[in-house]
Amino acid sequence: MQLNWLDEQTPKPKRLSSGFPEKMVLLDLETTGGKAIYHRVIEIGLLVIENGELIEKWQSFVDPEISLPPFIQRLTGISPGMLQGAPRFADIAQELLSKLEGRTLVAHNARFDYSFLKNEFERAGISYNAKPLCSVKLSRNLYPQFNRHGLSHIITRFGLSIENRHRALDDAEMIYGFFKKSSALFSDEEIEATCTAILKRPALPIKLDAKEVEKLPASPGVYYFYDDKGLLLYVGKSVHIRNRVMSHFSSDHKNPKDLQMSSKIAHVDFVQTPSDFGAQIHESNQIKALAPIYNRRLRKSKKLYQFRTHTDSEGYLQLGIESIDVNNPAADEHFGLFRSPRQASKKMEKLADQYFLCHKLLGLEGDSRNNKPCFRAQLNKCFGACCGKESSDIYNQRMQTALKDYQIKIWPYGDAILIEERDAQNPDARCFHLVDRWRYLAKLKLIDDLYDHGFQLSAGQPPSQSPPQQSEPDTESRFDLDVYFILVRFIVDRDRAAMNNLHIHPLMRRPDEYCD
Repeated sequence: MQLNWLDEQTPKPKRLSSGFPEKMVLLDLETTGGKAIYHRVIEIGLLVIENGELIEKWQSFVDPEISLPPFIQRLTGISPGMLQGAPRFADIAQELLSKLEGRTLVAHNARFDYSFLKNEFERAGISYNAKPLCSVKLSRNLYPQFNRHGLSHIITRFGLSIENRHRALDDAEMIYGFFKKSSALFSDEEIEATCTAILKRPALPIKLDAKEVEKLPASPGVYYFYDDKGLLLYVGKSVHIRNRVMSHFSSDHKNPKDLQMSSKIAHVDFVQTPSDFGAQIHESNQIKALAPIYNRRLRKSKKLYQFRTHTDSEGYLQLGIESIDVNNPAADEHFGLFRSPRQASKKMEKLADQYFLCHKLLGLEGDSRNNKPCFRAQLNKCFGACCGKESSDIYNQRMQTALKDYQIKIWPYGDAILIEERDAQNPDARCFHLVDRWRYLAKLKLIDDLYDHGFQLSAGQPPSQSPPQQSEPDTESRFDLDVYFILVRFIVDRDRAAMNNLHIHPLMRRPDEYCD
């Protein structure tokens, strides 16, 4: 019979339960901060366990090779003087690896410690991979009656004695104390089943139940990350929702923002779509509507910017950046669509590097009217168009090549279209998207719903190759740059549309729309 965890008469086992992994390393790290890709390890403490017995304790300070923040000094009691003369991580990497290899890595909030280890080993030119056993998850599974499972709460709950909290070896010994208490309170079978279940699961965030991932489909759609209070953290899309969600957790140690987000994820929701097209559209609209805190900020632009070409008195094409009407991006002599002058300028610099364009003629350097060579000409990164060494014909040809892929796409249809999106695996699963001149108007469940929007199916004429001549689009729908790029990718290329099971139906305005 299971013993009460509060019973002071609980026998003290000489060794840990055989339900724990046969070979373990109980590890704790102290670091200069919480971002594994930027911050560094300053102390390592570990206990080597084999067959339930403690066989080795090991501790080392580590020279982080960066400054030690004052709040870390206050938290850990570790001062810069204590790190003076300490080995760098690379100096002890092989010794540490010999203690870790072949043993299950155990840590409290293992994702944190594991991410620091991986990054430190990587800096030392060593690949380290493990399937960590998180003692937080172990506590959650063994003691579901408690809400808090931080190391401080466990120390208090079991009356463990610690001399130096937030010191690596002392904290590692607290995990050992927790394991000893649990060995007395649970059978070997219970502990083994719990450890096996955790180790078989992917490396999930500590607040995320594995059942949340198991319900995710292997199909296209949009997924949502929430914290334990229901706050929306992130919206993403994928052609394979489950794999994409898991990819967040397999590589988050490389990105401090992802690691921070992962520590908060407690719930995952999703919306399935028939194809990648619907997933991209839905993600873009959801991010703008819901503003998740970890998404890169996407918003409908109030202003857009383009490149505008003109020819100078010497016949050379020059390039400028102009603001444009967001609802009427021009195609003639205009190239590119950008959210800001800075974004446009950065793209211009990249094109200059790639095609050896002159910074003067691009307006990026000095006065284009003088005949002095630009600075890049001295570096052989400009062929001399700025000072007449390169003819205007040759330079202009290269400029046109550079701008070719940035020409604004002309709407290739006579009026609005209905994009029918089908699931390749389930043809009955489909939806409809109403689009008019790069503006996304509505998602429809039934094709008959388009009548409510003032349209009907046309005779099915193929796309026109010339600019359409028809009435203005619905003024309530604004031009959305992200939607424009999605639509260009999926509907301009008919082969791509077919590959994604998109069927495009030309539309016409309902007659009664003109009968006022």
